[in-house]
Formats: sequence, structure tokens, C-alpha cells
Amino acid sequence: MAIGDITLTSAMRANLVSLQSTEQLLGRTQERLATGKRVNSAIDNPTNFFAARSHTQRADLLNGLKDNISEAIQTVKAADNGVTGINRLIEAIRGVLTQARSSLNSTTSATELAGLTTQYNELIRQLNNTQNDANYKGVNFLAGTTVTLTVNFNEQATSQLIMSGFSGTASGLAISGGSQTGAGTITSANLGTATNLDNIESTLNTALATMRTQSGTLAANLAILSTRQQFITDMVNTLAEGATKLTVADTNEEGANMLLLQTRQQLGTTALSLSAQANAAVLRLF
Repeated sequence: MAIGDITLTSAMRANLVSLQSTEQLLGRTQERLATGKRVNSAIDNPTNFFAARSHTQRADLLNGLKDNISEAIQTVKAADNGVTGINRLIEAIRGVLTQARSSLNSTTSATELAGLTTQYNELIRQLNNTQNDANYKGVNFLAGTTVTLTVNFNEQATSQLIMSGFSGTASGLAISGGSQTGAGTITSANLGTATNLDNIESTLNTALATMRTQSGTLAANLAILSTRQQFITDMVNTLAEGATKLTVADTNEEGANMLLLQTRQQLGTTALSLSAQANAAVLRLF
């Protein structure tokens, strides 16, 4: 039956329209109280809705970048662990040279030098092993200058840090008797004279200087990554706060609205009932 087939009094229709409006407002208020937002769709407020969604989407992108930065930080830390280990091994090799100097005037120098040569070459092996193991997820900054890692700091990839590696093998550090992999190639003869020992120690000093330089580079990169990671964390919080302020509902206000609307609904129902009773009173005239 069409609406036009039913004739309502003007008072009843006015009360009915008022009740329908109140019902809509009640539904909206209930949604705001349930979600905690006054803008839940573009219908509520197109400008605020799309602005808030833009903030949220950018925050999600930045969170992804932050995860990549975290992985880059771990890669740098792995390289720094390798540098620390290699430095200790170089110092251990210097200890072998100190013993070799003491044995030069010893009556058992040949036997001692043979043992020291074995120690030296084994330390070279362990140095190379340490270099090889200083990787994180397949990236090893001690594996050569061809190793690079690019870390983006914004969603357009216009702000970034490009990090390069270096050769941390005994051969790459130009240590006497060093090799690219495996044990060293030093012989007892190489440890048999003070001049040879001085030359070997010179290469160790150069290697330590190289490691200090590379350690400084790693530290600088780590500082940059940590700073940008914190910056992104702060930016994500700012974007989230901005999105919230554009859409958040005042629960106190909405609670008051709910009480008012419930009261209005009850009054509207009563008014509609009174209108119906007034219409029914006409029947009593017959």
C-alpha cells in the first residue's frame, strides 16, 4: 500500500517525521560512542575523513621504512662485531711477534719459531673466518667495497643513506702472510730476523689504522640510522595524533546527546500517541 493511500493528520505526520529524525540521530550517536569517532565515513565529513586517511596511510608507509632501518641497524652492528673480533685477532698476532722477538736469541729459537709460525697462520685463518661470519641476512660490510646497502628515509626515496663495505680479510688489510681465505702463509724464516718482524708489525699497525677508520664509519652510519629511526617514530606518532584529532568524538558530549535524544524519542512517542487518541476521539461522536 502506498503512503498516499493512508491519510494521516498533520499532527501525526509531524510527530512521525520528528521520530524518524530522532531515530537517525540516535543511530549516529550510538555509532560515535561505539567507535569513539565522530567521523566514521566520508558522509560524516568528507574533508576530515580523507585528510585523516591520508595521515594514516603515510604513517603506515613510514612504519615500513622504520622496519627497514631496524634491519640496517642490525647489519651495521654485525659488521661492528666483526671489526671488534678482527681487532682482537690482530692484537693476538702482535703478541706472536713479541714472542718471536724474544726467541731470536734463544738456543731453541728454531723450535719456538716453528710453533709461533703455526700460531700466526692459525690466527690469520680465524681472522678470515671472523670476517666471513660478520654478515646479517646475507649482507656483510666486511666482504669488500662492492657491498652496498641503501636505506630510504622517506616514502619518495628522495632521502636515503648509501653504505659501502670494505675488505676485512687478512689479504684485504694487507697483513704480511695474509690470505683472502684460509690460513696464513708466513714461514719461520719470515719470523727469523728483527727486520722482518718490524716489517710485519708495520703491516699490522696499518691494518689496525684501517679498522679504526672503518669502525668510525660504521659508528657514524649507526648514529644516522638511529636518529632517523627515532625521527620516523616521532613523525608516525604526529600523523596518528593528527588523524585522531580530525575524527575523534567527544564521548562526554555524545553521551549527553544520547540522553537528550532518548528523552526526545520518548516525548515524540507520547506526542504521536496523543495525536492518535485525538483522532480516535472522533469515533465516539457516532
